[in-house]
Parts: sequence; structure tokens; C-alpha cells
Amino acid sequence: MLSRRPIALLAPLLRKEIRELASGNALWVLMLLLSPLVGYSFIQAVALYAEASRPARAIPELARQLSSFDGILVPTLGGFYLAITLLFPFIAIRLVAAEKTSGGLKLLVQLPYRLTDLVTAKFVALMAAWLVALIPVLSALIGWVFLGGHLDIRETVTLLLGHMLYALLIGAISFLAAALTEGGATAAILALAVTLGSWVLDFAALDRGGVSSLLASLSLTSLLRPFEQGLLSIPAILAMLVATAGFLALTAIWLPPGTPLKRKLSGSALIIVVAAILIGGAAQANTVLDVTPDRRNSFPPADEHLLSRLREPLSVTVHMATSDPRLVDLDRKVLARLKRAMPRVTVQIADSGQATPLGTAGEADYGEIAMTYRARSATTRSTGAGEILPMLYELAGVSSPPPSTTGSDEPGYPLVADASSSAIWFYGIEPFAVAVAWWLAAGNRRIPWRRS
Repeated sequence: MLSRRPIALLAPLLRKEIRELASGNALWVLMLLLSPLVGYSFIQAVALYAEASRPARAIPELARQLSSFDGILVPTLGGFYLAITLLFPFIAIRLVAAEKTSGGLKLLVQLPYRLTDLVTAKFVALMAAWLVALIPVLSALIGWVFLGGHLDIRETVTLLLGHMLYALLIGAISFLAAALTEGGATAAILALAVTLGSWVLDFAALDRGGVSSLLASLSLTSLLRPFEQGLLSIPAILAMLVATAGFLALTAIWLPPGTPLKRKLSGSALIIVVAAILIGGAAQANTVLDVTPDRRNSFPPADEHLLSRLREPLSVTVHMATSDPRLVDLDRKVLARLKRAMPRVTVQIADSGQATPLGTAGEADYGEIAMTYRARSATTRSTGAGEILPMLYELAGVSSPPPSTTGSDEPGYPLVADASSSAIWFYGIEPFAVAVAWWLAAGNRRIPWRRS
């Protein structure tokens, strides 16, 4: 009986949070803006995909390059990502700041609830808000299927999982911002400073390395990037879960009024240290699954099997500027795959300054890729796996696996379609339905007897 009592107590608290979320304005404003934003992204993505599909219908080689994941899903969810980054914090902040402003928080802490129960109920309500906000995205995916488009369930679920974890992390940061400040406006500025700061770090890392690149790897956007490539990154999942739990724990410490500042600071320091240790441990997990049907993020299976058996440390030194586009191509097609396939890979970028079409003046080694394995070294200027992998096998003293003769099992999915007719749904019917739901929720708020 005692074990069931906390659950019975948490249920009415959760109903209260859901009711307040529905009766407020933040969720409905988000939905009104989200529907046309996602709809515009979807319609434009279908139009561009159709343009790319016209020549691909007659050329199989071009058709294999067409993927609904890259051409439709990622662009459509780009509008969703923008709304979650800029608008979702206001929903999370309202769940916390409204009770602080009205004084209801002082009454709640006197009820038989633990602070973790209060934060948990608010966070569950926030998860429900994200599921409601997902409706325009799901309608876009359904519209793509009705147009005859292809969707892979593994890619789709992986991408949605990444966006869910990203949204919940944004919500947890917003919770802490509301707990630290006295007003909702100040909390919104603080939360947006964190999210927009991630964009600044990403932009700063485009043209320079060093500290900027290191900080960019810690940004919120970088955590979402593997999922947008069709990679189920266990380190990214663990890092976002630990960070979310850490921000929620900090919220529970700073939310209640009257707690001595020294106690809050000591508890916060402990949580930050524990979270940093756990995130550091999560970063050591090398499990990254390529869920794309054509395994476009991975080496052929025979190569990956052989690379997994090379247990000695591999050191790779790349003599290129971080702004060199060849480095981006090398990282995605070779270096990132080596890190996932081999257990011990170290990559060092010997940044020589700004790149030019012919390299960097005065540096004869610019553009070279040096690999060291078992005290043996070799260099190449090729950025393709067809040149780098055989060189690595020669350093390791193993024979290259036979080349794959099966090729890709995915033929590509070209489709010439027109989604302009769906504008009436995203710009008219869906916003009208949201407005009606908003009006009904406001009516329930004005008439207390309907709640009973």
C-alpha cells in the first residue's frame, strides 16, 4: 500500500499540470505557428525532390543518390527544429514561472509532494506538449506517403528520437532558467541565450579550429547532427539523457523558496560534477549504429569486420585547414567511419591556416594525410576510402578484403510529385482546428464546473 501511495498522489498533480498547459496560451500559439512553418518546409522539400527526380528516373546512378530521408524528412523537420529551439522554451518556462509569480509554488511545497514529484509532473506535461507539437510533422509524413513517397521506419524513428531528446533537453534547460529567475521574461532570455549560443558556436567553428571547434562539439545542435545523418548514436543519446536529468535535478534544487543559498550551491556543485563524469563516460561509448538501408554512412561489411580486428592504436594526422571543404568530405566519408569501425583511432588536424585552391603557400605538406600504425607510417593526398583503406591494411600487415560485388541493395526512390495542394491543410484546416481547440480550452478555463 505504501508503494502505491506516491503514484496515487502524483496522478492528480499530473492532471493539474496537463490542465494548466492546455488552458494556457503558449502551446496553442506554438501550434498556430508550427503548422504553416512545417507545411512550408514540406512543400518546398517535395518541390526540390521532384526537380532532382526528373533526370534520375532515366539514370539509375542518379536515382541511387535520392533518399527520402535526406530529401524530405530532414528538411521538413528543419522547420520543426527551428520552432522547438525558439518557441518551445516559452511552454516549459510557463509551467514553472506561472506558479512562482502567482505564489502557488509556496502552497505546493507544503503539500505531501516531494520536489522531485513536482518537477517530474511538469516534465511529463512538457513531454505531452511535444507530442502535440508533433502533429504537423506526422501529417507531413502521412502526406508524403499518400503522394507515393518512401519512408524507412528505422530512419524515421531514429530522426524523431533525436528531435525528441533535443526538445526535452531544451525543456530541461528552460525549467532551470525559470527556477533561477523571478520572471518569465528573464527566464526566456536566459534559455534563448543558451540555445542561440549553440548556433554561434557552430558558426564560429566553420572558419577556425582550436577552442571554437572544441566548444562547437559541445553545442546542442551537434548532438542532433548524427540523427540527421541516419546514425543512432548511443553516446549522443546518453549525453542528452544525462544532461536532461542534470538540469532537472538542478531545477529541483533551485525551485523551492527559502532554501539557504549555501545548500543550493553545494547541491548544484555535486550534480554538475556527477553529470560531467557521466557525460565523459558516455563519450567513451563507441556504439553508433548506421540505420540507413544502404549503409551510406559505413564502409562495406567486409572492411568493417576486418577493421574491428585491428586493435592497435591508429594515429591520423591531416595537414589541412579546418575551412578546407576537402576536410569535411574526408571526415564524413573516412575518418568518422574509421572511428566507428576501429576501437582506437586518434585524429589530429594540423591546421596550417586558411586554405587556397592550391593549398597553403609555403607548406609542402599541405593536403597530406599521415597514418601511423604499429610504428609504421605512410602518407597520401587522397581523401577517398579506396586509397586510404588499402594503405592502412598494408601498415597493419593484413590483406585487403575482396571488393563487394553486390553493390547497394537500395535502388533509390525518385518521385516527381506536387505537394502544393497540401497547403490548404497546413495553412487552413490545421490552424483552424488548433484555433477551435484553443477556444474550447479557454472556455473550460472560464467555466470552473466543467473541470469536475
